[in-house]
Amino acid sequence: MKAKKDARVVKKKKFTKNDLIGWCIMLPALVLFAFFVWEPLLESVRMSLYSARGVELQEFVGFDNYVSVFNNVDFKDAFMNTFKYIGWSLVIGFMVPIILAVFITETVHGKGLFRTAIYFPNMIPGMAVSLMWVYFFKPGETGVLNILLAKIGVEPQVWLNNAAMVVPLIVIALTWKGAGSTALIYMAGISGINPEYYEAAAIDGAGVFQRIFHITIPCILSLGKTMLILQVIAVFQILYEPLVLTNGGPNNASLSIMLLVYRYAFRDYNYPCAAALSVIICIVLILLSGLYMKLTKSKDEY
Repeated sequence: MKAKKDARVVKKKKFTKNDLIGWCIMLPALVLFAFFVWEPLLESVRMSLYSARGVELQEFVGFDNYVSVFNNVDFKDAFMNTFKYIGWSLVIGFMVPIILAVFITETVHGKGLFRTAIYFPNMIPGMAVSLMWVYFFKPGETGVLNILLAKIGVEPQVWLNNAAMVVPLIVIALTWKGAGSTALIYMAGISGINPEYYEAAAIDGAGVFQRIFHITIPCILSLGKTMLILQVIAVFQILYEPLVLTNGGPNNASLSIMLLVYRYAFRDYNYPCAAALSVIICIVLILLSGLYMKLTKSKDEY
């Protein structure tokens, strides 16, 4: 009897016509993924092990390009600044989407308007957003922020030329652009909370803040862990904002890892070192992605 059941299981696992149709549907996406992702990645790994004249490979040098990257004085600044970006993004940007999501969920009227309003910055191209913030933080009396502060008697400030403030200001620009889409994800998570919890809380006389802190926040805590990892992965790849707003200045105070790759490739035309640093970033992102998958798997198991 057991042998017959095993035979049936094996029979079910045979390749069927539906499987063939599924693979045919996925084939174009797989080809494009291989061409635009895997091929450049493998080529970057190969280029990082060679010296080059432009993009033409010359001779095999092993890990010399990696050593050159680690010995570059800018690498330490870029590495430390990237973790500053991550730290400030968690301080400034992590709670903003949660607050927006809770606020809109608790709002009775105009929810559609608020959803559209918070998501609107995500529809603007990243370069355009960066250029907008350049004018907002512009030093002197013509900067938008300085014009606003002049109304209350504050002297004009050189915002982006202040090494201590430049990273938090760039993170504010990042948060303004990206908080809306993350807030919508939290709102979806909140909508999945069992309404009986809120009904029981209402019967017990719980107020708005008690509902938020004792029901809403605990129920989206696992989602928050996942979004935290995704935020770290996204901030690790920051490029447009420091490039457009400060070009890594002042004195490399806002230089990021991705901006250093850009400098290697398009300022110094040192493509092997750019490839080596890209491989290092890829390894870090793979580790962070593995952590994300582990947290997601743990959440699914529960």
